[in-house]
Amino acid sequence: MATDLDRLVEDERLNAALAWVLVALVLLVAVGNAAIGELAWAAFATAVALLALQPPVRFRTPRAMLPWEVLALAALPLLARPFTILAGIGTGALATYFAVAAVALIVAVNLHVFTPVEMNATFAVVFVAIATMAAAGVWAVLRFAADVLLGTGFLLKPGLDEHVIERNVMLEFVYSTVAGVAAGLVFDRYFRRRQARHERLPSDVETELRAEQESFEEYVGERSEGSPLTAARRREGGR
Repeated sequence: MATDLDRLVEDERLNAALAWVLVALVLLVAVGNAAIGELAWAAFATAVALLALQPPVRFRTPRAMLPWEVLALAALPLLARPFTILAGIGTGALATYFAVAAVALIVAVNLHVFTPVEMNATFAVVFVAIATMAAAGVWAVLRFAADVLLGTGFLLKPGLDEHVIERNVMLEFVYSTVAGVAAGLVFDRYFRRRQARHERLPSDVETELRAEQESFEEYVGERSEGSPLTAARRREGGR
């Protein structure tokens, strides 16, 4: 019968293997988009891969990976977009909104798992939603810059009225916000409540993170002890 440690090791290895497969798929999507001239989407897929590779680079071990479910949520829109376009189902806009939300989700999980930051339910949803809105804004700026500097047609499509273009951009922000709220709820309901924070990490990485957490809590405690608010409370208590 496998012990709890055996199951943890197997889960850790399985998670890392699946995560690396998904990173490889995202990089293939980046190469494929670059080959057909979709430079914006190539850059977007590369950014997703770089965010996913941040933990193993930081901790210098290939086993320190994000939960594979997070990367699957990020990879799915990138993989689904070409098929929806080829099948004539749509323009891939829906994939765009969820891809942007997935980037915000990756950032939130990175902070929650690999830093001393801990998020409560409300803050997690708000953070992911705002991060999605910010990412959507950066995405719009990059496409606009490409249209102006490179002559592409991501936003400034020939023949479209300026008001129509502005309306389309505003709709993108609305849809991205909705997708961001949905991603925040996923983060809260699944990754915070069903998965232990460090359950799939190597023991040495978990030890390093625990040390960082203790150091952070000690720093916060020292700062709070010397804060004017603490001093005022002590004066009030001494009266």
